[in-house]
Amino acid sequence: MALGILPSRGDRFRLHPVAPRLAPIFCFVLLTASCALASFAFTCATPFAAFAVVAAAMLPQRPALLVVTGAWLVNQTIGFGVLHYPVDASTIVWGFVIGAAALLSTAASSMVLGLLPQGRTPLMLAITLVVAYGTYELALLAATPFLGGEGAFTGAIVTSIALTCAVWLAGLVAVCEIVRLVGPARRKGAMSA
Repeated sequence: MALGILPSRGDRFRLHPVAPRLAPIFCFVLLTASCALASFAFTCATPFAAFAVVAAAMLPQRPALLVVTGAWLVNQTIGFGVLHYPVDASTIVWGFVIGAAALLSTAASSMVLGLLPQGRTPLMLAITLVVAYGTYELALLAATPFLGGEGAFTGAIVTSIALTCAVWLAGLVAVCEIVRLVGPARRKGAMSA
């Protein structure tokens, strides 16, 4: 069964779970709720690269950047407010570096999705995730000479987080597909009632 997440219209967006006018709010709710769940489950390994791909696959670049910023704010609020991250200069600066890396990852995702052909959406999303994750990790790595933390870039850790991002991307795409499939059925049921 082929995924129907790519509609027949010729736009560059790969995910269409809801009507285009509802896409920004749907994406915001989806990613902030997912970020909250990931923040509690993984603490310091929130899958921002996966979030970047979903936002870029659903929205134009500016709204995608705003949605990812919202997810990052949720992550930081939970981290400092609930999980009691230490309130020191290094932790705060790392928080901003993570936000910047998430935004760079989103911009890279938008660019890649704009360059890739429209067909084979799951493959195109996977390719985009590779670029998004690479961008995200390189941005974080670039901060280590100033902030420390080089030990977090071992092969095992980077691979583990990459796999986590891949699983989250698959899950988020599945949620989008379920919403897309249930949407018409819900509307038909409402019309017949």
